[in-house]
Amino acid sequence: MPLLTSFQDFGLADPISRALKEENYHTPTPIQAQTIPIAITGRDVVGIAQTGTGKTAAFALPILHRLMENRTKPQPKTCRVLVLSPTRELSGQILESFNAYGRHIKLTSALAIGGVPMGRQVRSVMQGVEVMVATPGRLLDLVQGNALKLNQVEILVLDEADRMLDMGFINDIRKIVAKIPAKRQTLFFSATMPKDIADLAEHMLKDPAHVAVTPVASTVERITQRIIQVDHSAKPAVLAQLLKSEPVNRALVFTRTKHGADKVVKGLVKAGIPAEAIHGNKSQNHRERVLAAFRTGEIRTLIATDIAARGIDVDGISHVINFDLTNIPETYVHRIGRTARAGADGTAISLVAGEENTFLRDIEKLIRITLPREDRRTPGHQRAAAAATAPAQQRPARSQGHGNGHNSGHGSRSNDAAPGSKGPQRRRRPGGGGAPQGTRHENGRHEQARPAQGGKTESIQGVAFLHRESRPSQSTPQRKRNQRPRR
Repeated sequence: MPLLTSFQDFGLADPISRALKEENYHTPTPIQAQTIPIAITGRDVVGIAQTGTGKTAAFALPILHRLMENRTKPQPKTCRVLVLSPTRELSGQILESFNAYGRHIKLTSALAIGGVPMGRQVRSVMQGVEVMVATPGRLLDLVQGNALKLNQVEILVLDEADRMLDMGFINDIRKIVAKIPAKRQTLFFSATMPKDIADLAEHMLKDPAHVAVTPVASTVERITQRIIQVDHSAKPAVLAQLLKSEPVNRALVFTRTKHGADKVVKGLVKAGIPAEAIHGNKSQNHRERVLAAFRTGEIRTLIATDIAARGIDVDGISHVINFDLTNIPETYVHRIGRTARAGADGTAISLVAGEENTFLRDIEKLIRITLPREDRRTPGHQRAAAAATAPAQQRPARSQGHGNGHNSGHGSRSNDAAPGSKGPQRRRRPGGGGAPQGTRHENGRHEQARPAQGGKTESIQGVAFLHRESRPSQSTPQRKRNQRPRR
């Protein structure tokens, strides 16, 4: 099928075409050009595309067209279209897109996300809606509370399927799919296609068309990438220096944990640089307010974790800075893809310390590029790093206690202890052993916090709801996948 070069070529209903003109949509992106003609026919689609390639319009436009062709009033407490996404922010943006493209067709829609009271969401679906956009956890809350029925779903969309898997939503998704009619259209989108995602797609779809654009290993050509080797303790100072010296329009800074994001904000504010954080522990109102301020430029520096950043679709981000380098190479590609949008140039800087060099090697292997490095480590750390990476034959040999007259001091056992001594002592780990407690990684976690013992209940419209607001359960293999051992 030849690729279409204009939205007018798709044959979309006039009200939708009029909305696209008002949105200044003229030339479709590759994922839109390949997906829309297929999805309009009602066929299932598996789309492989990164964030920022135009996936939302790729599935929203043909869905709206199909709703226009068969305009029926939805039954109470039901929806005709169900869109599942991993985060609150992304869900909100998807619904905004549906409402923008469907502004001339009087579309009925609803949003079901955690972090906010359920009362309004329960009321929004009482009369039935055409389009429901939801995160899996809150959707199941509504279903289990008998506020929503899924037996009338005609079209199911699963967006960011790989992130759903990383966050542990796989069991919730299976529960939801089991409640939806088998006779439906399914549109399945993911940035990557690991085996677990491929198995899920095979279970959910029937004879799907496969569409793939922008391979995950590729990085935007207009992004200037570089590495700064730095002592871990010096990262806050180096970050502040970069934000002051670089020509920053808007900077998106990534940390590995929610606690780390808050800590970075405090350090930047202390250095005189206004900044805000967005992550799963922040209230929904706070996240929306901060994201709006970032879009307008009122806030120029935003600190985020990977999960929260899935909903950040903002033009004008000049810099992406990896304060903590991710241990998942594909995530690096997603992170830096937040800059250099709409034909603009962008800069991606990664602060790399100690064990993060292992992650850096995995990233360079994926993108097939050796990134330029700048070394800002102290001389002592530079010498230690050089010794660690030197060929084995060039490294100083450790004493093995073979009659050389002294103990090497590396904790190896020796037979030449001085007379009367207690013998060689075992070397203690600094800090008394184990890893610090209380640092929680957001990878593999639901974006909402579940009460410790079953949660609290809320009565809405005479129905008692259990607030799950939770991390879906994960199998042991899945947890191991998300918590990759440090090498």
